[in-house]
Amino acid sequence: MIARHRVPRALRRAGSVVRRALPRPRFLLAVLGLFALACLLMLNGHMHAQLKIDPKANKAGTWDRVPASIRDGGPVIGQEHGKLVGRSLPQKTIVLSFDDGPDPSWTPKVLELLRRHHVRADFFLIGQNIARHPSLVRTMVNQGHEVGVHTFSHANLGYRSHASIDQELSRTQSALAGAAGVTTSLIRTPYSSTPDAIDDRAFPVLKYLSSKGYTTAYVDTDSNDWKKPGVAKIVRNATPQGDKGALTLFHDAGGDRSESLKGVDAYITHMKAKGYRFTTISTAMGSASAMHDATGTTAWKGRAMLTVTAVAIGTAPWLAYLFYVVGGLVVLRFVMMLVLAGRHHRQRNPKRSREEFSWGPPVTEPVSVLVPAYNEKECIAHTVRSLTASTHPIEVIVIDDGSTDGTADIVEALGLPNVRVLRQRNAGKSAALNNGIVHARHDIIVMMDGDTVFEPSTVSALVQPFADARIGAVSGNAKVGNRRSLIGAWQHIEYVMSFNLDRRMYDALDCIPTIPGAVGAFRRRALEEVGGMSGDTLAEDTDITIAMHRAGWRVVYQEHAVAWTEAPSSFRLLWRQRYRWSYGTMQALWKHRHSVVERGPSGRFGRVGMPLVGIFHVGAPLLSPVIDVFTLYGMIFLSPWKSLAVWCLLLLFQLLCAVYAFRLDRERCRCLVMLPLQQVVYRQLMYVVLIHSCITAATGARLRWQKIRRTGEVVAPSPDASAVASAGSRQGLSA
Repeated sequence: MIARHRVPRALRRAGSVVRRALPRPRFLLAVLGLFALACLLMLNGHMHAQLKIDPKANKAGTWDRVPASIRDGGPVIGQEHGKLVGRSLPQKTIVLSFDDGPDPSWTPKVLELLRRHHVRADFFLIGQNIARHPSLVRTMVNQGHEVGVHTFSHANLGYRSHASIDQELSRTQSALAGAAGVTTSLIRTPYSSTPDAIDDRAFPVLKYLSSKGYTTAYVDTDSNDWKKPGVAKIVRNATPQGDKGALTLFHDAGGDRSESLKGVDAYITHMKAKGYRFTTISTAMGSASAMHDATGTTAWKGRAMLTVTAVAIGTAPWLAYLFYVVGGLVVLRFVMMLVLAGRHHRQRNPKRSREEFSWGPPVTEPVSVLVPAYNEKECIAHTVRSLTASTHPIEVIVIDDGSTDGTADIVEALGLPNVRVLRQRNAGKSAALNNGIVHARHDIIVMMDGDTVFEPSTVSALVQPFADARIGAVSGNAKVGNRRSLIGAWQHIEYVMSFNLDRRMYDALDCIPTIPGAVGAFRRRALEEVGGMSGDTLAEDTDITIAMHRAGWRVVYQEHAVAWTEAPSSFRLLWRQRYRWSYGTMQALWKHRHSVVERGPSGRFGRVGMPLVGIFHVGAPLLSPVIDVFTLYGMIFLSPWKSLAVWCLLLLFQLLCAVYAFRLDRERCRCLVMLPLQQVVYRQLMYVVLIHSCITAATGARLRWQKIRRTGEVVAPSPDASAVASAGSRQGLSA
């Protein structure tokens, strides 16, 4: 009998496909966080965009289609009975109007001056400035001044479509509604002056604005205060002939307005002495106020705009500080790597060191090589065969962790000497390694991944540091074997820089944080002392390395112990690998957090190694998107060439470090032509991976071990190839 509530197989499959296709919430949160950061910066830049004079505004146009009644009429133009009419001010009446504000420096001084003279005026405001300084707009309205629209971005409306004009008006009205709770039907278009200057390009805009219910305010007299002609000239420019009324133009923003302020003061005194009265446009025209209370959607949109703008403006300075901090950390890390890696190289290089370097008597005793394997059928044969070519006496133990693809059978079918297979139920990599440690016969234990191949000399080079009894673990030099693809080449660059700069730096400071799973060796006694491999984290290699430091064992880097590993061949696989690495590293740092306050070797690593790993491997990379976002911000809103030059300077510095790393490792530098593209694409992916990992850690989610699908294209090097690699070419060995 079929179960009543059983879901059909087709529906289950469809649901599985949908779940795989849809991004996970934490990934979306990471991407949305970066997007929000970029949006806040873009909004801040948009609100702080400098007012620039449009050169097209100075081009004289024809006025064939402009009615004479408009050109010869008054400066206040609106619709009356369906017809455009220009109205003049009454005699002995002055309307002071100010453009381009509000400005935090000069608008308060203008308002105070008007208050002392008991004069009300009209302010034609730019939406960007309203959103940045809403309190000034509230003060204007509360003091009885009249406000009008001067567009949102000081746009030349004569070259804008109706849709663009609507946006300029709507955004400015929203800003007004949010700042002072009002909207207005008054407008002055940028670059306008007296009615007789209206041409065939400006007239259609005037008609469109009138059809939208706006009254357009031109001027009778222009003080030209922005030219700074002197106070006396400003007063003469603004004074009308005879007893005529005048709508005058001044500015309260756009630069140093100290001369404008003095000119307004002198002008008010001069005109009052002549018997003139000062008022607003609506009062002068005998009409109702042009300002109306903002309600409904307009009010909510205005409040939302000002809230987001305030957040953007408040966030930008902190992001600027972060930019300098992160940039400084990036430069500091590169300087430290160059200096310390160079010192490390000189100490280990007999040709450069004053004293010949030696770990001690040669280590010739046999060692055990552990190969944990889970579904590694593509790679395992190459891995085991490379080990049997070793020049050092070894036993090979392959621990099959419940593989379902016949991995163990493949190894056994090879019939190679000194190779054993241990089978166990699937329990994870740490459990497999601990099982191998129990069955290992020798005191030095080498660990490697099932997708890695060794050169014949790798094991011998890897174990030589154990001549020093203080050394508990040794890191080898892992290389990308499948580097012919673009993503493989990017990882190749990353590996070479990491092992030949980063790891050398940590070795020089005696605080290497990770023995890579691909190629590492341990002293059995040290492993037993720290309790073997732990399954507490997904980065068991970092976990065991930190435990070694805390137990007082030295951990060193042996650059001559080369292993070739298969890097992820797709972005999806790379994502899964780095997500696990990042999350596991954070787990390991948290697990060993108490070392920061402990004494002895544990405290030394806690106060040196832990901060360096936290800053350089988590903190700085997590904040590094600030550099790219600020570069984009600077290119759009500040100086494009300077911003690009700073970014290129950082890239050049990184390129020089990469060249040095490649020379230390005797690698050819030709693949470094891909470094710029790596910084643009690959690094962004790593940002999101790290942010995603941080969100996972912050939410307390548990991340399972994620098996990376392999292709088996990395094979054991031939004797000739191995010799070439040792001599210096070290090219990727692939099938």
